[in-house]
Amino acid sequence: QLQSKILILTICAAGIGGTFQYGYNISIINAPTSYIQTFMNETWLERKGVPLESNVILLLWSFTVSAYPLGGLIGAVVAGPMAIILGRKMSLLLNNVFVITAAVLSGFSRMAKSFEMIMLSRFFTGVNAGVSMNIQPMYLAESAPKKLRGAVALTSASFTALGLVLGQVVGLRELLGGEESWPFLLASNVVPALIQLTALPWLPESPRYLLIDRGDKESCISALQKLRGNSDLSAELEEMLAEQAALKGQRAKNPWELFQNPALRWQLMSIVVLSSAMQLCGNDSMYFYAAYVFQEAGIPQDKIPYVVIGTGSCELITSVTCNMIIDYAGRRPLLLGGYSFMAGWAIVFMVALSHQTQISWMPYLSMACIFAYILSFGIGPAGVTGVLPTEVFDQMSRPAAYMICGSLLWFNLFLVGTAFPFIVKSLAHFCYVPFLVVCVCTALYVGFFLPETKGKSFLEISEEFKKRNFKAQTRAVFYKGPEEIKSTML
Repeated sequence: QLQSKILILTICAAGIGGTFQYGYNISIINAPTSYIQTFMNETWLERKGVPLESNVILLLWSFTVSAYPLGGLIGAVVAGPMAIILGRKMSLLLNNVFVITAAVLSGFSRMAKSFEMIMLSRFFTGVNAGVSMNIQPMYLAESAPKKLRGAVALTSASFTALGLVLGQVVGLRELLGGEESWPFLLASNVVPALIQLTALPWLPESPRYLLIDRGDKESCISALQKLRGNSDLSAELEEMLAEQAALKGQRAKNPWELFQNPALRWQLMSIVVLSSAMQLCGNDSMYFYAAYVFQEAGIPQDKIPYVVIGTGSCELITSVTCNMIIDYAGRRPLLLGGYSFMAGWAIVFMVALSHQTQISWMPYLSMACIFAYILSFGIGPAGVTGVLPTEVFDQMSRPAAYMICGSLLWFNLFLVGTAFPFIVKSLAHFCYVPFLVVCVCTALYVGFFLPETKGKSFLEISEEFKKRNFKAQTRAVFYKGPEEIKSTML
């Protein structure tokens, strides 16, 4: 089965230099926190002869940390034009320039005695992650056969989780998390980039992009043959040609055009709600709490990093499980179940936190809550959110939709990262109330407004949304069969 091998290789080559980097770079920065802060202080002392005050060190550190989502936001914005002009595959390849630059900067920062190089390196790493978070799911979903589309696009989430876990493992003191080796830890993200640069050039570009954006039918057929082997391509090609005909004379849209277009109202609303909820549901904040809760549960300080790896593994296990069931279970049940369970666990978690000291077994309950919360996030929201923009938008709106999604994702990551310490300060044990509200509202939205996209062609999904967007007008007009599809605005 050569063709399935080619598809699997495409998934791995895109993933290792794509969303894997996002997860990896989020988690490798945690281990060397204290060493980098000490390095900032020593560098300043050498330059100016006076040490830095502790609040200034904290400020510099928060700049270093927030350079990552800032880079991500810029990456998400440039990803759209890159995907249209350079194509999906070429964009992923060029994107490695950012991460290689970042690795050089952070790797030599200690030799150069410059902590500014670390900040700059985090910024470039962010740009790399911003581009790949948008382009990889688009590239994979466009390359996958219809019945596997969900599972293939969802591998993006599995690679993110894999990156998180590997980052936690490599950041252990025994490996690269020690005081001497932190520049190597920060520069280790060059390895996945080099793997992608070696493997991806040999694999095909997205067939949909070749046909619909480039109008190159020959290349499209040869890419399809590589991906599908000698199976019958006529039905798939026909569907692509129908979409090409429906989009004839249109150019790729800009993000603001999506907001002005009444035919895209519900699609846009859905991805705005789901992309925002993905960061505002408090999953990343669980990692923030993990160390504290494990300490309260009586786990020795030096063993905590190993238990934290368990939390990352949880997300990895569930995203792989979700991969296997998404094309059977469908998108809606996974999202609905994920957010409903998270809302339930958030309540239990807050109760457990408030009784942490009074009842002896409460720390264990809050520990179980952390794992359950992360599992619930991994089974639905983590992966399905990234698949939806590909499915609910057509070829011309898709890059712009990912730009909107990505910008929201990074902006909210920045927002939660900045606001969470203050939320904890002011709400104490009830710090999960805002996240609880987000989970409940998102579950309600999915339950009432989101149609199922499982196993449907892109045109069928467009038709379904068209009915929703123009409810009043369509009541009078009866569906006339395939000839009407040519005029699909979407």
